[in-house]
Amino acid sequence: MRLVNFAFILLFFVCSDGYAQNQKPVIVIVHGAWGGGWAYKKVDSLLTEKGGIVYRPTLTGQGERVHLATKEIGLTTHINDVVNTILYEDLHDIILMGHSYGGMVISGVAEKIPGRIKRLIYLDAFVPNDGESVARIRKIGPDGINSMSKNGFMIPEWVKPGQQPPTDVPHSVKTFTERIVLENPEAKQLAATYILTVDSGKRAEDDPFESSAERARKRNWPVLQLEADHNPQWSTPEALVEMLLQVIKK
Repeated sequence: MRLVNFAFILLFFVCSDGYAQNQKPVIVIVHGAWGGGWAYKKVDSLLTEKGGIVYRPTLTGQGERVHLATKEIGLTTHINDVVNTILYEDLHDIILMGHSYGGMVISGVAEKIPGRIKRLIYLDAFVPNDGESVARIRKIGPDGINSMSKNGFMIPEWVKPGQQPPTDVPHSVKTFTERIVLENPEAKQLAATYILTVDSGKRAEDDPFESSAERARKRNWPVLQLEADHNPQWSTPEALVEMLLQVIKK
């Protein structure tokens, strides 16, 4: 009888542990323009230490996938990158976070597979309306695009040829000019949170992404403020993770 009881208790704890494992939050992080999944290595480590399961796919033509870069890569390509990561990894009830340009991507992912998503997090990111592109949101016309690009790629001054990886790389112009389609009513019902990063000593209303935060407020999303520059994954990863955990626990 004692052996039977012991076996039952052991089975209980094994099953309980398995259940606990299944309850770990699954976080999919979508990086911003010119970057890659590599940029969130530290954040991944910190979230994993706290019990999270983290995926940080690199968008086509970026990071370790830079060898696939072509000027034909558009926003749809990047949306499909993340959709397929979620589908092929068979992920459910995910926390989907997009940083900067990544806000465009996660909006498109939510449009396609809203049933896989528990919450969206926009980290200093674009919050598009149907039919918008990054260029349209930023009010950049064709002349402006041409002045900032070369051979179909946006190459900011900090992206230098010959830099050793990991480093930022050129980004296809088409990803900034392609308009997003947002028509799925189920996607519009998803829970979402906006995190606005504001440099120390500066005012939130002067931040380049305050207009995106205002869109979030108009959608009745919680808007949190993090004292950090635009790239908290590097400058303040611990503070970023602490805030993310607060959001995830809600």
